[in-house]
Amino acid sequence: MSELKDHSMGHGFAKKVGTEAPCAIYEKRPLIDPTGKEIEGLYTAWITLNNPDQFNSYTTEMVKGVTEGFQNASQDRSVVAVILTGTGDKAFCTGGNTKEYDEYYSRKPNEYGEYMGLFNGMVDSIYACKKPTLCRVNGMRIAGGQEIGGANDITIASDMAMFGQAGPRHGSAPDGGATDFLPHYMSIENAMWSCISCETWSAYKMKLLGHITEVVPVLKYVDNFIRNPMVITDRYIENGQIVYGEYLTGRAREDAKGMIKSATTDLTELDKAVNNKVWHMANLFPGCLQKTIDSIRSQKKAHWDAVKDYNRHWLAANMMGEAHLGFRAFNTRKETGKDVIDFIAYRQAIAAGRPLDQQLFDEILPKPKKTSNGEQKQG
Repeated sequence: MSELKDHSMGHGFAKKVGTEAPCAIYEKRPLIDPTGKEIEGLYTAWITLNNPDQFNSYTTEMVKGVTEGFQNASQDRSVVAVILTGTGDKAFCTGGNTKEYDEYYSRKPNEYGEYMGLFNGMVDSIYACKKPTLCRVNGMRIAGGQEIGGANDITIASDMAMFGQAGPRHGSAPDGGATDFLPHYMSIENAMWSCISCETWSAYKMKLLGHITEVVPVLKYVDNFIRNPMVITDRYIENGQIVYGEYLTGRAREDAKGMIKSATTDLTELDKAVNNKVWHMANLFPGCLQKTIDSIRSQKKAHWDAVKDYNRHWLAANMMGEAHLGFRAFNTRKETGKDVIDFIAYRQAIAAGRPLDQQLFDEILPKPKKTSNGEQKQG
């Protein structure tokens, strides 16, 4: 039996810059005016999800670090605003660490329930922070990453970023916040389709739907910044549908991929946009600013508080069935070539009234790839 995880909160989980990943980094940076001058005695607090090899997915210890980071920033008189971001330019965060979920939490509902208590505390720490909170989206914001990102007050995104949920496809439900706040950002039908389709939507589409505040080009092509070539940024209607913000398809998509390979990524304009938003807020009465923020936050927070404990129990119980299947399939995708179960066979088994036992699990989980001599590879 593996060593049990410690789900208690203590001190020292938010690490310093240079700490080996995976971890959550807490750093204070000087407040910067529009000319680039550092302002003495005033800072922004940066909380960075540092797990780039796994697309900045958060582990149990990282959840503790993010919570501690927001608590530290909230109590620091010199901090003007908090920026939540991720390491690198590929991902802000893709949610909880599926490897940890599969290899430790799967079929341990009590353990996962304790973990979800920590997760709830992380979201609570964002809503309770007595500073403006900004999500700097440097890449994919998917699943739980979308949820902790959306708990922040303002989002400024790279236009290469992708947004979406993954729960129903990979064995869970987006009850870490998305089902609470997405209907406040966009229409309830768009929120519904985002949550159940598990599609990825562009930053431009999310801006159009009112989900994020600003989109910033980050690709440099022949020394000039260009918009994401994979996304349609012209405003027109095709076959009765608004296509602004949709991804290209077919040959145009392949050509866009080639352009991206020839370009370089530069996040300086993204950082400039973040600094500009913080500078704007720094030039407001801090008490009036925070009262306004708390009043608007309450619209999301009311729904979150109403169901977070109920959701914690359901998510824990779900670890005995669909979550076990979903996380196992995703975690073994390199050995099987697939990241999901056989959904149709699973539904047929349910229709036949079969129990969720190991025999059924073995039937519907992806099988290891076969070698050239027809034998199955061992993971």
